[in-house]
Amino acid sequence: MTADTVSLNPVRLILAAVIGLALLLALIIVFKVHAIISILIGAIAIGVIAGMPLSEIVAAVNDGIGNTLKGIALLVGLGSMFGAILETSGGAQTLAVTMVKKFGDKKAAWALGITGLVIAMPVFFDAGLIILIPLAFSLAKRTKRSSLFYVIPLLAGLAVGHAFIPPTPGPVLVATMLNVDLGWVILVGVFCGIFAMIAAGPVWGSVCGRKYDVPVPEHVACQEDIDESKLPKFGTIVSIILIPLVLIILKSLAGVIPAMAPVEPVLTFLGEPFVALLLATIAAMVILGLKHGYTNEELEKIMTKSLEPTGLILLVTACGGVLRYVLQYSGLGDVIGNAVAKANLPIVLVAFIVAALVRICVGSSTVAMTMAAGIIAAMPGISELSPIYLACVTAAVAGGSTVCSHFNDSGFWLVKSLVGLDEKTTLKTWTIMETLVGTTGFLVALIISFFA
Repeated sequence: MTADTVSLNPVRLILAAVIGLALLLALIIVFKVHAIISILIGAIAIGVIAGMPLSEIVAAVNDGIGNTLKGIALLVGLGSMFGAILETSGGAQTLAVTMVKKFGDKKAAWALGITGLVIAMPVFFDAGLIILIPLAFSLAKRTKRSSLFYVIPLLAGLAVGHAFIPPTPGPVLVATMLNVDLGWVILVGVFCGIFAMIAAGPVWGSVCGRKYDVPVPEHVACQEDIDESKLPKFGTIVSIILIPLVLIILKSLAGVIPAMAPVEPVLTFLGEPFVALLLATIAAMVILGLKHGYTNEELEKIMTKSLEPTGLILLVTACGGVLRYVLQYSGLGDVIGNAVAKANLPIVLVAFIVAALVRICVGSSTVAMTMAAGIIAAMPGISELSPIYLACVTAAVAGGSTVCSHFNDSGFWLVKSLVGLDEKTTLKTWTIMETLVGTTGFLVALIISFFA
């Protein structure tokens, strides 16, 4: 089965999506049905009501599970083991202590936002989140604040870096389709991203932290405090955490720097996220585990214990992928995107609206970027626009593809599960944060476009 959509009646498609999503929401919020069951029922209902052949509904379910899990399964597993070693050895506490001492209680949230923004440029959102979220949890535990006070800024930074700034794949894809120089995209993206990170990160994070008292996950909350004098050195912990980040960055650089061509195959392999995380986990086992007195048997128990919650995380996330593929294969994104593109609106605004509507319906930011960029690139006169204006269009597409993450977005379920939120709280925190990221970035791009 490919991503080709079936030819269905547009009105029926929209009606099917509205009914299916309403059913899904009612099952989860009103009837408290488990998310996995609710999502599957909602997705199948959309396909049936839309008139999709039953064989294509089955294909969408299979593709949604398979394609979603193949992107995050190893990352979640390796990241859990990596994080468990950091926590047990005191590595996470080392980072928390140093961050609080250097930046202070309030500034630590800003530091997390900036760190997430920088890291997400070369690293996939999921990998960056899994690598860094133990730091946010440790800060929350140490300062006795709601975990959202630190998690939201981290998520905002990662979302901004993932959406707006090359070499992350999304804006590179859009820039290529619009034939705009990446230099302009980076300049506009950084400018939009900084404002978006501030609004959705430290500012919104402080609101969420005060309004929702979300404790750190039980395995972190129950962990005994470690004597600071026995903690691993800060430089050691930073070096180990940088292993996957540096390798993934080198992989990106090797693809664009001619001088690195001879070693590109090796760096491409080492920079593959699961390979980079595997090497980091092995380094943590040796440096933080064996050299600090842990036996292989003890490490095996620590790492096995860390994998217990990953089954639920992976299944719920995969079901989010199922909903996305049913909506995508039904052709709903094409229907809405093409209708909006015909409206008489500024190109930057059209780009944002198209990407936002596809994002809301399909869930995938990559699909939203691809479809929006394809529609915009096909419009007459695009090639005559200035490079700065096209960079603003690229940022608008990035903003639209970020807003309103909800039940059909696998990232929604990943964040919900990792942070330990219920669906309603995730909507009130993560979904609003994503909307602030996308809307703020778009508004900055719109303002810049007036002077382009």
